[in-house]
Amino acid sequence: MSAPALPDTPALLEITWTDPVTGRKGYVVIDTLVRGLASGGLRLREGCTLDEVRGLARGMTRKEALVYDPADKYVPLGGGKGGIDVDPADPEATNVLRRFLAAVLPVVRAQWNTGEDFGLRQETIEQVAAELGMPSTVEAAFATIPDAAASRAALAQAFGTMVGGISLGDLVGGYGVAQAGLAAAARLGKAPEETTAVVQGFGSIGGAAARYLAEAGVRVVAVADREGLIRNDAGLDIEALLAARDGLGVIDRAALRDTDTVGDRDDWLAVPCDLLVPAAMSYVIDEDDVPRIDAGAVVEGANMPTLPAAEAALAKRGIPVVPDFLANVMTNAWWWWIVFQDIEPNAEASFAKIRGVMHRLVETVTADAAESGCTLREAALHLVDRNSKALAERVGITA
Repeated sequence: MSAPALPDTPALLEITWTDPVTGRKGYVVIDTLVRGLASGGLRLREGCTLDEVRGLARGMTRKEALVYDPADKYVPLGGGKGGIDVDPADPEATNVLRRFLAAVLPVVRAQWNTGEDFGLRQETIEQVAAELGMPSTVEAAFATIPDAAASRAALAQAFGTMVGGISLGDLVGGYGVAQAGLAAAARLGKAPEETTAVVQGFGSIGGAAARYLAEAGVRVVAVADREGLIRNDAGLDIEALLAARDGLGVIDRAALRDTDTVGDRDDWLAVPCDLLVPAAMSYVIDEDDVPRIDAGAVVEGANMPTLPAAEAALAKRGIPVVPDFLANVMTNAWWWWIVFQDIEPNAEASFAKIRGVMHRLVETVTADAAESGCTLREAALHLVDRNSKALAERVGITA
């Protein structure tokens, strides 16, 4: 299979902002526009760079195109992303966020539909947006919908739905990662009850991925948060760990069982498992880490967690990587399925749609990769390419 036809073109728009108070940098990258719109979250991470946000924005272009289905009312948007170089735990983080959004508000109003991402919770960005006079951070998309009032009500209902004490909006992305993992395990010939998993990161994505892997019968043997590793080869009590985590995904060690053990934060890479799920930071698996990894497959719950050289080395060892723009696509897709009213704003409809679409995508990509002898990433990029061309024909132009 030859390389995908999608060109590696420069982004349409790049903004670099400097906070006048702290000197912190913030970035917006609009990679592509479809019908004048782009979609993608805003992250808070100390050390965030323009190059990082460029990569994330390109990933959003791929995510949008990947889930395109002509049967849906949802017509995918272009890809965009934002990032601020600030620690989300910094007491000044919300003030920096407020000044950043005020500065880039014209782009948010007209083109960039954004929401929570790494280090930023949805309620925080919504609160700041309201202070700046915006009903939401997806107003540009609402402007294209005939019955925007019904879509607003559906989105509010969906985010107000609680499942096991957690908002549905905080679960759908990790649920999708779990379904990607289950589909990958099936391709390895593993039933859920025969499968083990390690999850790095215990925020909204990692926590939900662990919950729904465990609910399906997978034995989650280790999770890692910013304080270190928690391991139990007989299987962790994921619900107890979820109840003991704080708003930043850090687990209270007082809630651990006597049989749970703790280790260093980076020890997650070496725990034997069928599914290795990096679900927090970018760039956490480099080429030097590959010899430590003893996994059947890597399922990228985070954005850009595996460096290209590491992915190539994993491929040589026969360890497939389910790429980020496939594995963690469902937070973004779910938003738009609700807004465009492709699904009812409840957990049952949301999980059914996510489950069906994710298994179809993983099965399509893995079958294409097996037939062509390419990696899952290459096969997924070819699917993005095909969908992008079909989408371009539907809307007439992609920018």
